[in-house]
Amino acid sequence: MIKVKLFDHEHEKDLELEMNRFLERMEEKELLDIKYNVAAVQDQEDEEEQVYCFSAMIIYRA
Repeated sequence: MIKVKLFDHEHEKDLELEMNRFLERMEEKELLDIKYNVAAVQDQEDEEEQVYCFSAMIIYRA
């Protein structure tokens, strides 16, 4: 069966840490693909600030 695991963080290091923890429990042959995305939007309260969203999806065979 093919499954996905979604990750979403405001800081790239948090995303990296959580993904690595998930991947440590997985056999290498189970990993099919990783999709990565970064989005930046203007903070509604402070127009000079940007809010980042780092997200990823791991596609794997269970």
